[in-house]
Formats: sequence, structure tokens, C-alpha cells
Amino acid sequence: MKQFRKSSSRGAALLAAMLTLTLVATLAAGAAWQQWRGVETERAERERGQAGWLLVGALDWARLILREDARSGGADHFGEPWAVALQESRLSSFLAADATTAALMADQANDDVFLSGQIQDLQARMNVYNLIEAGRISPTALAALAKLFDLQGLDIAELNAMAENLRLASDLSPDSRAGARASLLPQRVDQLTLLGLSSASLERLRPFITWLPNRTPINVNTASAEVLYASVPALELAGARKIVSDRQSQHFRSLADVGKLFPALPGQFNEGQHSVASRFFEVTGRLRLADGQQSTVVMERSVVQRDGLEVKVLWRERGSFPVAAGGSTVDQLLRAPR
Repeated sequence: MKQFRKSSSRGAALLAAMLTLTLVATLAAGAAWQQWRGVETERAERERGQAGWLLVGALDWARLILREDARSGGADHFGEPWAVALQESRLSSFLAADATTAALMADQANDDVFLSGQIQDLQARMNVYNLIEAGRISPTALAALAKLFDLQGLDIAELNAMAENLRLASDLSPDSRAGARASLLPQRVDQLTLLGLSSASLERLRPFITWLPNRTPINVNTASAEVLYASVPALELAGARKIVSDRQSQHFRSLADVGKLFPALPGQFNEGQHSVASRFFEVTGRLRLADGQQSTVVMERSVVQRDGLEVKVLWRERGSFPVAAGGSTVDQLLRAPR
């Protein structure tokens, strides 16, 4: 009996010791995990902050390029410095330009950070805001978008519904009868779906349209053949492609230069609908942080308005995304909504 009690006491003591050891190991593992999570969170926040400052610097650089371009004057075209995209380059290659900065920031991590970006002319696209003129639907803008819808094989009924809803949304007069039928006035291209444009149609039109805060002409030096075709009532698609081809060797300095190509279309290239210069641009900055087989991409898009030497930011949006080693997600980001 005494032997049985001794064995039971030893078993209970061993069990208690094992439970104590398990509890200590669990608490230690939890503490280690909490510490690891804190370190990773701090590292992610630090990287996000650094990426943000780098992208702000890239935006300021783009604004400086646009300001210097305005200082030289003349037409805006693809032969100018702003139109040259910055291909993906290691951040260390930029820091190496300044010996002092390179010495202060020398870090192996810099070799795993890549920066790229571009500036795009938003007046190379058709501004949907042009549909409204003095509180009414503009017949000229409606006809131009109708040509684009027809070229893309889209339903004109969607265009008519969008134009009417846009008219109601833009009617801010106290005696407006729009009432509950009016939606909010869009601020981005993506919000055109609120006016009755389907998501599928928006994706088809995305390369050719934009939304800007006021009426804008189309820059014939940067617009695509499809946009040029739609913006000129009597212009054929072949004629629009000829404009694109001819400007590659010599950009148009005035609308009169464009008119000389089509003497049978007098007055159809006019200052009310076209221009050779632009005021609105989209700046895209992209920072890729490589980490083995995975990468994190931080992207920022900004729309800027240039008036003389002043280049102001109208809006900015930023997001970070994980990217697989194959880079397929990167292509999706570059085609993301604008």
C-alpha cells in the first residue's frame, strides 16, 4: 500500500512538472511570437514610410520636369523629356550619383529596392466632362463619344444614359428638378459606372477616356488614332492613323499644321476641340521591394495640373501589393483603374 502511494505521488509530481514545462514553453513561444510580430510590424511601417518619402520625391521630380518643360514653351509631344518613362532601376544607382549620400546610405538593402515611373498626358484622351456645357449636353462631345462607342462596338444607349445622368448630376441650381434621380458628380473615371456605364464598357473605353475637373481639348500630338478619329466628325480611321504616323518624324507645332494634311476637312481641327499643348498629366511612381521569391510593390498615382510654371497636385492615391516572382501581378497593377 505504501509502495502504491509512493508511485502515485511520484506520478503526480512528474505530471505536474510536465504541465509546468508545457505552460512555460507555451508562454515563452507566445512571448517570442509577440516580439517577432512587433519587429515585423515595425519593419513594415519603416519600409512603408521610406517608400512613401521616395514616391513623394519621385512626384516632385516629375513636377520639376513639367515645370522646366513649360519654361521652354511650345507644343507638348512624345519627343520631350516628360514623355520618357523611367525604366525599373535599382535605388542604389540613384544614390551613387551623390558620393556623400551614397556613403551615408550605403546598405545592402538598397540593392533590393527598384524604382520606376512615367508621366502620361491626360489630354491624349477624351474628357467625359466635356459632355456638359453650360448645364446642357454638348452635341459635339456627344457625337465624338458616339463615334468612339461605335468603334468599340458598344451600345449607344449606355452613352445616352450616362450623358443624361451626368447632366442631372451637374445641375446644382437651387431650382433643380433632378431631385433623387441625380447621382453624385464623378471625381474619377471609375465612378462613371454610377452614371449608368457598365463595368465591361468602362474597361473597353479606359485607354481612350479620362475625367478632368473642367473642359479640355485633345492634344493631337499625343492622342491615339482612335481618339483622333472619334474627335473629328468627318475623319476616317485611316486619316487618324496618318496623323499618328506623320507626327513621329515631326510633331505638330500648331493646329494649322494638322489642317494642311486634310484640306478637304476645313475647320474640323479647331481650338475648341483640339490643341498641341496640354495642362493635365498623370504621374505614376512604382517602388518594388524585393525579398527573395516575393516582392512588395508600392505604387502611387497622381494627377497634376500645369498652369504656366505652377504644377499643382489635384489628387493622389497610393497602394501596396504583394507580387509573385513571375511578376504577373505587376502587369495587373499597370492596367489598374485610373
